[in-house]
Amino acid sequence: MVSFLEKAISVSNNILWSYILIALLIGLGVYFTFKTKFVQFRLMGEMFRLLGDGVGASAKDQKAVSSFGAFCISTASRVGTGNLAGVAIAIATGGPGAVFWMWLIALIGSATAFVEATLAQIYKVKDKQGYRGGPAYYMEKALGQRWMGVLFAILITLCFGLVFNSVQANTITLAFKNAYGLDRLVVGLIITLITAFIIFGGVKRIAKVSELMVPVMAGGYIILALFIIVKNFSALPAVFSTIFSSAFGLKEVVGGGVGAAIMMGIKRGLFSNEAGMGSAPNAAATAQVSHPVKQGLIQALGVFVDTLMVCSATAFIVLLSDAYVPGGSLTGIELVQAALSSHIGDWAKSFVAIVVFLFAFSSIVGNYYYGETNIEFIKTSKTWLLVYRLAVVGMVLFGSVAKIAIVWDMADLFMALMAITNLIAIALLGKIAKDALEDYLAQKKKGQDPVFHVSHIPGLKNVECWGEPAGHNYKGGFGKSQSSIA
Repeated sequence: MVSFLEKAISVSNNILWSYILIALLIGLGVYFTFKTKFVQFRLMGEMFRLLGDGVGASAKDQKAVSSFGAFCISTASRVGTGNLAGVAIAIATGGPGAVFWMWLIALIGSATAFVEATLAQIYKVKDKQGYRGGPAYYMEKALGQRWMGVLFAILITLCFGLVFNSVQANTITLAFKNAYGLDRLVVGLIITLITAFIIFGGVKRIAKVSELMVPVMAGGYIILALFIIVKNFSALPAVFSTIFSSAFGLKEVVGGGVGAAIMMGIKRGLFSNEAGMGSAPNAAATAQVSHPVKQGLIQALGVFVDTLMVCSATAFIVLLSDAYVPGGSLTGIELVQAALSSHIGDWAKSFVAIVVFLFAFSSIVGNYYYGETNIEFIKTSKTWLLVYRLAVVGMVLFGSVAKIAIVWDMADLFMALMAITNLIAIALLGKIAKDALEDYLAQKKKGQDPVFHVSHIPGLKNVECWGEPAGHNYKGGFGKSQSSIA
């Protein structure tokens, strides 16, 4: 029975990832890039400005999350073991060419991330905690398809809240066992207790923890990678040559290596940066901003931070070392540890264990929130929320001690189904995000700090948080539902 399940999951993943998802991700990424007139490149400066404005700023509604806090929640989920173990697996399995395809999916996928995050902001709802929203909400409100929203909500809750968190906990305990010889159950119990303390504290506590962890973990890791790159600067041209030749080389085409590089690069790239998957919009919706496009731009920047910076850091650490050997036995976190050891000495194992803890634990916190907001979409119930929180705690403990090879395959399957459901929705709703971008730029051109109202996009319906419906005598303020937003 288990072998049949493994085979069925493997066949399903092969079909979904080799054909359907590659076409959808690249096709829609290119489509949104052109429809938004290359928003991810031409507004790069605006992205950094908005992020800078959000640092240290707090939401005017004390229950809401700041724009920077929402960025940190989504980045906490994005930046996890996929940036370390995932990149190493992609290189070991698909060759160095996989790195190029990770870069490509990030460059075009950031436009997709902009669209889905902007839609999440437009269709967010107000609750006692602040704001919540995401793909399930715009599937119901904009498309009028609640069944589609419920399907997505179930998939993301199972995928992120439970399965992915088991994978993150498993990587933490393995790293600490390799570095210090610590018992995995003991480490797992500690992780479980800390997780319970944070997730039972609500979204504000999750945002605050993310704001503290994300800059430290990502910044520290990138600084180390830059040190290694500078130290091995003369070898960089050879590394780039290897990446591009492996991505397009004749030898790889004949041997089938290009297909493996493309598949692993896109699969691990999506697992890491989540562009188009529909996960990050759940965090984007929590932000209190004056215009939905502000959070859309910040989330597009998050894709660049994740893949072009953090994933690239791991790729260069591995490819600049002697640890990577084509067809070698080392893969995953062991390859990263071996690569770092060759650069900085034996203390690398301890360093990687700490980095893995920060990366993976921040993902556990971010992943949990994605499940919570989607459970509330299906049914607002304190009982169901309690059951979910206990299930998350249980899966963290389970993942800490289990051998979960099949869980990775299940995670890929759920991730593919999630992404397909979300990509269909944003393909149908992309024009709304494009219209919101044009409204934002028109106000910027007049020298204004852009402020959004539902009447700014003709025909917009079922919008709860951006003023009275179209036809309201709008004079620059907001309706009752949005009086707290500046």
